[in-house]
Amino acid sequence: MSRPRIVIVGAGFAGYRAARVLSRLTRHKADITLLNPTDYFLYLPLLPQVAAGILEPRRVTVSLTGTLPDVRLVLGEADAVDLDGHTVRYTGPEGDGGTLPFDRLILAAGSVNKLLPIPGVAEHAHGFRGLPEALYLRDHVTRQMELAASADDPASCAERCTFVVVGAGYTGTEVAAQGKLFTDSQVRKRPLRAGMRPRWLLLDVAERVLPELDENLSRTADRVLRQRGVEVRMGTSVKEATHRGVLLTDGEFVDTRTLVWCVGVRPDPLAESLELPLEKGRLLVDPYLQVPGRPGLFAAGDAAAVPDLEKPGAYTPMTAQHAWRQGKAVAHNVAASLGLGERRAYRHRDLGFVVDLGGVKAAANPLGIPLSGVAAGAVTRGYHLAAMPGNRVRVAADWLLDAVLPRQAVQLGLVRSWSVPLDTASPELARVPGGPGKARAANPGPAGGSRAGEGAEPADALRDADAGKHAEPPGPLKEPDLIQDADAAEHAEPPGPVKEPDLVQDADADADADVDADAARHAEAPGAVKQPDLVQAPERTPGAASSDAPAVHKHRPRDPSTLAPPEPGSPASSEGDS
Repeated sequence: MSRPRIVIVGAGFAGYRAARVLSRLTRHKADITLLNPTDYFLYLPLLPQVAAGILEPRRVTVSLTGTLPDVRLVLGEADAVDLDGHTVRYTGPEGDGGTLPFDRLILAAGSVNKLLPIPGVAEHAHGFRGLPEALYLRDHVTRQMELAASADDPASCAERCTFVVVGAGYTGTEVAAQGKLFTDSQVRKRPLRAGMRPRWLLLDVAERVLPELDENLSRTADRVLRQRGVEVRMGTSVKEATHRGVLLTDGEFVDTRTLVWCVGVRPDPLAESLELPLEKGRLLVDPYLQVPGRPGLFAAGDAAAVPDLEKPGAYTPMTAQHAWRQGKAVAHNVAASLGLGERRAYRHRDLGFVVDLGGVKAAANPLGIPLSGVAAGAVTRGYHLAAMPGNRVRVAADWLLDAVLPRQAVQLGLVRSWSVPLDTASPELARVPGGPGKARAANPGPAGGSRAGEGAEPADALRDADAGKHAEPPGPLKEPDLIQDADAAEHAEPPGPVKEPDLVQDADADADADVDADAARHAEAPGAVKQPDLVQAPERTPGAASSDAPAVHKHRPRDPSTLAPPEPGSPASSEGDS
């Protein structure tokens, strides 16, 4: 008799915990498969410290294969679920598709950046949900401070050292707090023009900072931010974003090159594509985290609307704490459905919250006891070390080094602004020039679904969730986006029109085609408008990349004179969370 097949979609807090607990409960009595775009679990609460240069990026990641030895990892993104056929269709990181059969399915796809219909935000802002976005923000802030220090024009210096963060929840508050310390440390090494200092604005339409938390925590965070020099503006948000700055709802225009969007999150579009009952985009489940009417379907984390048994009529909020606990509960219930143990209803008890404000400052209320200052900082870091499933020693070592050594502020240049669009269904993945795209399919019907937007008309690559994720960089050059990439002259988005190939470099291109086969996929986007190197860069039609059509692999013609634009419907491949 074959063993039951369990498929888990997403390796965020819920998916990772479910895989780990299920591996222990089943003890080789079931085949467990984990589908995730990356090979790591990301500890999101410490991401602001990556952006501030305190922690190295790998410190907040935990290897899936290294910590889940009895779980099969499949790299890819779920495209569609056939509930009647009991299969999950996915696209791998190199465009190869596949299908995973299941007897039990745990949907833990997580969440993505929440967008609001504000003009210019999708084009000029960046989110903060994945490692690529944190790396981009660190490079971008460092570059702005370096350019501001060398600027001759006072107005240019002022706008470069002005940073606007929208959203005063967990993420936005910590980004503003850590960011202000980061820029102040750079100014001490390289002062700005006389009388100028880095300016950080934290905006939110709510009445107070951290509106979802206890008022004591809110007051502590507000006091620390203001003492540090952050302009906290409650009841204010962005009315419009442009390439030169942002227009606020109070009528003020702020000149800036940086807009960080931390307004909140929305459930992954995969949940909506299933065409099952939803609650604000989240899949409705019972207290046992099972979807009613679907015995083999479970959901947990941000993708699931889980009844809050402590507050009848309400649902648990979308937080890492709930997702982590739900991962354990859903693992026990899936095992129980296989005859291993008993079902457990999801209940929780509030143990308190912690907010890291940088340095030795924090706000915390463990077990309901309000703390601030050094004591809160110690509790906060102790909590994170205990909660992390790995890398504890490395994280503690980085904290120690940051306390005794000056912080390094250098640009690595690994992530460009166009590779981390705000409107994307995969913030954990960065777009790459010539990267593979995901094939699209129509919704298979009420028995299953595909990601929202599939089969839709072509859309702008920065606005469409999947096109922004997989499309090649836009075609025709436009005015540089000064907010997304201040150094646009150096790091412009890959252009469309091109010039003749370099005959010196390409004279032997035919002979070297096999050697440089991958270069067409991985070459850096060219800076000037020119014809692509026939071996090193992919062909494309100007402007074609902004459509919803999949990215295509192009082959170099034997005769350069026979170059022709690629067909928009050519075979596709894709770059493979929560």
